[in-house]
Amino acid sequence: MIGTGYVGLVSGACFADFGHRVTCVDTDAAKIAALKGGAIPIFEPDLDRLVAESVKAGRLDFTTDLAGPVGEADAVFIAVGTPSRRGDGHADLTYVHAAARDIAKALKTFTVVVTKSTVPVGTGDEVERIIRETSPKAEFAVASNPEFLREGAAIRDFKHPDRIVVGTNDERARKVLGDVYRPLYLNQAPIMFTERRTAELIKYAANAFLATKITFINEMADLAEKVGADVQEVARGIGLDNRIGSKFLNAGPGFGGSCFPKDTRAIVKTALDHDVPLRIVEAVLAVNDNRKRAMSRKVSNALGGNLRGKKIAVLGLTFKPETDDMREAPSIPLVTGLLDLGAKVRAYDPVGMEAAKHELPDIEYAHDAYDCAKGADALVIVTEWVQFRALDLPRLKREMSQPVIVDLRNIYRREDMQALGFIYESVGRGAV
Repeated sequence: MIGTGYVGLVSGACFADFGHRVTCVDTDAAKIAALKGGAIPIFEPDLDRLVAESVKAGRLDFTTDLAGPVGEADAVFIAVGTPSRRGDGHADLTYVHAAARDIAKALKTFTVVVTKSTVPVGTGDEVERIIRETSPKAEFAVASNPEFLREGAAIRDFKHPDRIVVGTNDERARKVLGDVYRPLYLNQAPIMFTERRTAELIKYAANAFLATKITFINEMADLAEKVGADVQEVARGIGLDNRIGSKFLNAGPGFGGSCFPKDTRAIVKTALDHDVPLRIVEAVLAVNDNRKRAMSRKVSNALGGNLRGKKIAVLGLTFKPETDDMREAPSIPLVTGLLDLGAKVRAYDPVGMEAAKHELPDIEYAHDAYDCAKGADALVIVTEWVQFRALDLPRLKREMSQPVIVDLRNIYRREDMQALGFIYESVGRGAV
């Protein structure tokens, strides 16, 4: 497994838990040393236990030496980062291409080289070209095997997947990857074999569609606020239609994270390169960016339109619960907007504050939710951590300077909050 980031480490640990012999490789010597010492560089529920058990059993190890493990491997997975390239939004394939060259030099017998990183259509062709150019006599096949893991639920998703997509026309590669995933057959996980380019596009299409679904319900939330409807009931009403489904219909401050923003930008750029404009996906990106910036104005409106000198408490910083991932989190433009409007911000997140300090260095950080709320003129719920769903609301009110709550995740009921004397604003639940 080349790369020990989110995809590589979770995938490697799960494959090892299946009983396979897995070596995770990374060029970052400090990260490898930390992993060997039992330190997990990302927060993902149960990952520390899974890694520790597989290491103890001798099925999982970590190294900076790529050549040895690749030379012995039946399958080599490329799971390196593909961030948005500065300037144009394309996926940056620098690390993928570098991994391909290093793998090529280490191949000894027939090996399946698998792109697990999210990559644009045609990347597998380029990986194959690089390997053939670097090592003309190498025996190998290149396959695409995109991941569909949700941060915070990645281990369950890996072990109980909706589908496993494998893109290759090589029969030997199909057999190897079929054997790799065979432990999942008891769970009746559907393995879909398809063309390599099709597999690459499936990943981007899936993320673009889910991002579109989130953005759609967010726009319905804006309309619901104006006409006096409840977007949560709207979402339930349309989600009960099995052609639509209920997932990803929770209105909020916009999507973030490591996948949706990056992947929607990348598929738009790929489409433009092929003279196929994706107007819907382009609109999704624009609407989402505008929405995240607009959340600070929502807070301002709750306090009468003036935040100068006001103290704002922010609960939740990561882009979703059960992760410490701050990449493109809605909290970043929200907090930046609050600061621009003259507010003083104090924030709390159960696991994301160390990562947040790199993105938001100019705010205060609290010890818990109640410490965060001390003296606040308004409290904003940004991430729906389970800890925030059962707050001691009377205590919270006593800690605050003004009982104003802006709930961007709709985790409380308006009637309950008003009964407790809060001025309560939420998303898409218009006044009756």
